[in-house]
Amino acid sequence: MSKIHEIYSVLYKSYGPQHWWPGDTPFEIAVGAILTQNTNWKNVEKAINNLKAASVLEPAALYKLPIAKLADYIKPAGYFNIKAGRLKNFLNWLCDSYSGELANLEKISTSTLREELLAVKGIGPETADSILLYALDRPVFVVDTYTARLAVRHNFIDESSCNYHELQEIFASSLDRDQKLFNEFHALIVCVGKDYCRPRPLCDLCPLSHLPRNT
Repeated sequence: MSKIHEIYSVLYKSYGPQHWWPGDTPFEIAVGAILTQNTNWKNVEKAINNLKAASVLEPAALYKLPIAKLADYIKPAGYFNIKAGRLKNFLNWLCDSYSGELANLEKISTSTLREELLAVKGIGPETADSILLYALDRPVFVVDTYTARLAVRHNFIDESSCNYHELQEIFASSLDRDQKLFNEFHALIVCVGKDYCRPRPLCDLCPLSHLPRNT
């Protein structure tokens, strides 16, 4: 068993299935992926609940909504003016290119979709890959701060040379190309990152404590 597989196995036994990403629809998940930048999920939930209460959490309604009104609804997520702009950019792409229907993306290749998402102003690799994985069920491994921290401490990559795409390839190439596996693994990494693999780590308490690591 490779070390990456061992990490997955230990985390799955410790935490169990995570049922990510929370959301009633793929579109809600995509919106959440944009709103969660630089904030915690509780704040995102408040913003999404505001959109639901206003009955505008669907592409056509948000597309037509004035940006100032959108910013007001998503205030709990922080940086609301910036995020309103990012959401509008995403909606312009979805509505202008794909008639506002995520279903119209099904026949588009993952690589093409990723390129198009990254071309949307305000959407970076982590957000694009989160939308692909969680909203569109594409087998794309999401990398975030927790992933990078774990990878450096467990000697997969040197901190000085750690970059998104290299780190993504380290994990993706070591695993079966499976959307459900990528989904679960990323969620488990977030769990251990929040609980133990913090900037000041709690290594002795971590379920991965028996594995070699850098501290």
